[in-house]
Amino acid sequence: MQGDPVANAGQTIGLLGGSFDPAHEGHAHITRAALRRFGLDGVWWLVSPGNPLKANGPAPMDQRLAQAHQIMEHPRVQITDIETRLGTRYTAETIAGLQARYTGVRFVWLMGADNLAQFHRWQDWRWIMETVPVGVIARPGDRISARLSRAATIYRSAMLPARASQRLAHGAVPRWCFINLPMSDTSSTQIRARGGWG
Repeated sequence: MQGDPVANAGQTIGLLGGSFDPAHEGHAHITRAALRRFGLDGVWWLVSPGNPLKANGPAPMDQRLAQAHQIMEHPRVQITDIETRLGTRYTAETIAGLQARYTGVRFVWLMGADNLAQFHRWQDWRWIMETVPVGVIARPGDRISARLSRAATIYRSAMLPARASQRLAHGAVPRWCFINLPMSDTSSTQIRARGGWG
């Protein structure tokens, strides 16, 4: 088991959730970019017990945590299984639990553009958009579908331009920002398909 992540009141923490099955350099790449582009004090990798939108369960938690620690070594990144201890299944529940536990910390939800494309399928997705700022990081092949997604359309007026990404965490929600960056196209699905994991 991992200890609870640590943050001080007044800090801005990016939350990157997922099964990390397995964690890979693409995850590390977008994390480093998010720290820099969104002006975050830190990022927490929330290694989830499982994704409600995926039919098959992930590899064992201890295995995924160990791999994540090997891939992401950064003084401002914490890797945690806190969702398991909070007993949360959905992102909205996790955010609410973290806000209650870490009062005074500003949280920013981080996601790849592929997630924005199907964000409207998430439990309480509108609550997420209207509760925390959302930083969206473009991945190869997902830019157009993400920009035309239901969430992007509904919340178009709340979108910050990429040049203002440093201000994402500072202002009233809903508030989101879409950034493009040179991406690694490695995915966990590809790694599993090649037999490189589990």
